[in-house]
Amino acid sequence: MKPHTDHFSRLAPAYATYRPPYPDELFTYLASLSPNRELAWDCAAGSGQATIPLARRFNRVVATDISAPMLAQAPPHPGVEYRVAPAEASGLPDAKVDLVAVAQALHWLNTTTFYPEAERVLVPGGVLAVWTYGVQELDDADLNRVLLRFYTEMVGPYWPAERCHVESGYQTLPFPFGELETPALAMVEHWSLPQLLGYIGTWSATLRFRETVGHDPVEPLEQDLLPHWGNPSRLVRIRWPLTLRVGRRQA
Repeated sequence: MKPHTDHFSRLAPAYATYRPPYPDELFTYLASLSPNRELAWDCAAGSGQATIPLARRFNRVVATDISAPMLAQAPPHPGVEYRVAPAEASGLPDAKVDLVAVAQALHWLNTTTFYPEAERVLVPGGVLAVWTYGVQELDDADLNRVLLRFYTEMVGPYWPAERCHVESGYQTLPFPFGELETPALAMVEHWSLPQLLGYIGTWSATLRFRETVGHDPVEPLEQDLLPHWGNPSRLVRIRWPLTLRVGRRQA
């Protein structure tokens, strides 16, 4: 069995602060597919980036994660129950969940044990939705070139092996559900340089570089970006295309 991997507990406050939010259209689309809007399970919920938008559309959300520090950063909501639990042992009853969502986390899960758990808890016709996003795209070719070099050369050797699944848009992972056609979606933000650097500081590869090499690679990156960015408070448009895989449990 694949062991549980926790890359983010040590980064929990920064992750909650700097990770970009998902577009509202994503959750409206998922809610429209759900047979009912009674219960959603946000699996590997982290600090709740998907949990709260789900709670605006479902009567109840159970959000689970193996990291108590990450869940501690999630915003409270009267319709949300946060639980420390692995993906293969949600504690949810059989055939009661309308939507299972896994946001930017399927590559960390043991799909061999997670998929049976998702099928167990879903109602007939219930929906499993998994999504991921890869490298950001900035509206500036020079900034993109510096960031791509940082991604591939500076911290590239420190990405966990599971990163390959993100780069493939989860096409390298099994998906044993009847797959549905999905819309093209993206996250879009306008960020200052400190905001972008804060986000890059939450990458698992950045953390591993710090721990292995002994210094922060984000500091030289800032110096490489500044000549192209200019005033650090200048806002630059950043886009992350989402790759979404959605399927139904058979009735």
